[in-house]
Amino acid sequence: MSVLLLNIFLSAVALNLAAMAAGEDGFVFSGFKGANITVDGVATVTRNGLVDLTTGQETLKGHAFYPAPLRFHESSNGTAVKSFSVSFVFAIYPNYRPSQGMAFFIAKSTDFSSALPTQWFGVFNSATQGNASNHVFAVELDTVNNRDLHDIDANHVGINVNSVVSNKSTTAGFYHDDTGSFNALNLTSGERLQLWVDYEREPTRINVTMSPLGMAKPARPLVSAIYDLSTVITEDAYLGFGSSAGRDGSRHYLLGWSFSSSGGPAPAIDIRNLPRLPRLGPKPQSKVLEIVLPLATATSVLAVGVTIFLLVRRHRRYAELREDWEVEFGPHRFPYKDLYHATQGFRNKNLLGVGGFGRVYKGVLPKSKLEIAVKRVSHDSKQGMKEFIAEVVSIGRLQQRNLVHLLGYCRRKGQLFLVYDYMPNGSLDKYLYHRRQDDDNKLQPALNWAQRFKIIRGVASGLLYLHEEWEQVVIHRDVKASNVLLDAEMNARLGDFGLARLYDHGIDPQSTHVVGTIGYLAPELACTGKVTPLTDVFAFGIFILEVVCGQRPIKQDAREKHPMLVDRVLEHCHNGSLLNMVDIELHGEYDVNEACLALKLGLLCSHPFMDARPTMRQVTQYLDGDPPTPELSSPVDTNFEMLAAMQNEGFDPYIMSYPSSTASHGATSIVSGGR
Repeated sequence: MSVLLLNIFLSAVALNLAAMAAGEDGFVFSGFKGANITVDGVATVTRNGLVDLTTGQETLKGHAFYPAPLRFHESSNGTAVKSFSVSFVFAIYPNYRPSQGMAFFIAKSTDFSSALPTQWFGVFNSATQGNASNHVFAVELDTVNNRDLHDIDANHVGINVNSVVSNKSTTAGFYHDDTGSFNALNLTSGERLQLWVDYEREPTRINVTMSPLGMAKPARPLVSAIYDLSTVITEDAYLGFGSSAGRDGSRHYLLGWSFSSSGGPAPAIDIRNLPRLPRLGPKPQSKVLEIVLPLATATSVLAVGVTIFLLVRRHRRYAELREDWEVEFGPHRFPYKDLYHATQGFRNKNLLGVGGFGRVYKGVLPKSKLEIAVKRVSHDSKQGMKEFIAEVVSIGRLQQRNLVHLLGYCRRKGQLFLVYDYMPNGSLDKYLYHRRQDDDNKLQPALNWAQRFKIIRGVASGLLYLHEEWEQVVIHRDVKASNVLLDAEMNARLGDFGLARLYDHGIDPQSTHVVGTIGYLAPELACTGKVTPLTDVFAFGIFILEVVCGQRPIKQDAREKHPMLVDRVLEHCHNGSLLNMVDIELHGEYDVNEACLALKLGLLCSHPFMDARPTMRQVTQYLDGDPPTPELSSPVDTNFEMLAAMQNEGFDPYIMSYPSSTASHGATSIVSGGR
């Protein structure tokens, strides 16, 4: 009995000494069941010891902290940060869309109530971005290529100081010790990965290394940076992790964690005792079925026959068209079955709109509960389909606040499905021309001037991104009110990229079919058939006039002297009565200077000579008031003369582009006839 008591006493002493050592110099967690850690937000510790940072919650953040602050400076009066080492094991399960990733950080506080979700990892925010008073050192595991934050790709590791913009970053992976070759790792593979963060006081070097779980730590770090963290990390600071799943419902798991500030490496994590990850995908089929089914007797023939019949019918219902070249686009292809259930079998009650392009249905994906819009169009030929899908996948990587996100596609025989983010307020044209009565039998209010001007600026920002700021030049080719959608906050999102063309910066685009919507086609298309960013600028000019005047580009009225909206605005501008063209639904409640700017800018953008039009960068500068309102006195005085000269050359720059029809060349012709 006395020996047992002695053993218990010695064990308790050992545990206390280990706890004291952990509190002073480090700690190690090989799983978190019963561990002394703190979580907040949506983060939880599962029953088997996993830290689930996001629990699949959309646009909500979660954190996990070591509960006590740790001392990082050499002494109470010292300023230099001690050498330290961190190691952790993690896994990220993606959903249909890319996960936002996660971040390890050292911070002065555990209060991240002001931090933002999604690309800010629940650690930073836009107001304090880059502020030295943040005192945050972080290592990000980023799985979205956000051009606004200077990301290098959608699968990288970055070293961050007081900012979500990385000081240095590189594609996730490791260097093989024997060959020195680089081996890429997929952060969202759902596999367990291990990462080390080491800081050397001299020469203030930060090394970040990673590898698959079970591999020894590679000798060569993945990314290194020289940075004196003494100006960043406070004397006593907290260690933790932050993440936010965005709208994709991804899961971010932490399996193990260790830390040391004694100058040596972080304590080894016991990978044998790490908690198991939840199953990713369906459970394995029972072995019993594999044995019993081959031994089924003749008495089960009828049941087998019925089963085959049902399976064939089910296969036909969900049958898809797949070709070998589509393997490379796998992550962007949706199963038809998911789209069928999301839209309740493409029922009419889910129908959002019908047009020359096809039909658009609202849906909710069965697993992620993500709201989507599914466009169903017809295609009857293989010509150009591979190139078309390649462009769909490329456009799906566009990330800009004024563009509708194209999530992916699906194909069946004779049908193509494009999957977009759902915009709850629908398209802009219904607010301009199809205002409906509400439940009280009152007409929906027209858009006020502030909303209209904000929409114009938003579409301009989206086109600038497409023309100049993305990795390729994207020409939309169908800018119009019905292709501008409004999100829940009435922000403009340019959508419908079914006619878009892509080419590299600095490359002269080739001639193509003249496609688009009558009333928005630039005059030069009738001669050359060559699309350029300036053809989008022309359509945007017509769009500005449409939004400000509340009128369609073409009036179907034989009594109208000037059926073209641009001609009527031009005439009023020439006569000094430009403001008479502002939509009467505004009842005179608008900013006169902004209205004049918009109308003049609309005329300038829709100039019949392409060289006279501004670029979208110049357009956004005009809308921001820098430079001042464009001076149109010369173009207005000479425009009628220019139009007459063009007619003498054999064509009318407006009438030839605008026969008396408002029909759109639909996406069907593009899919069928090649791009």
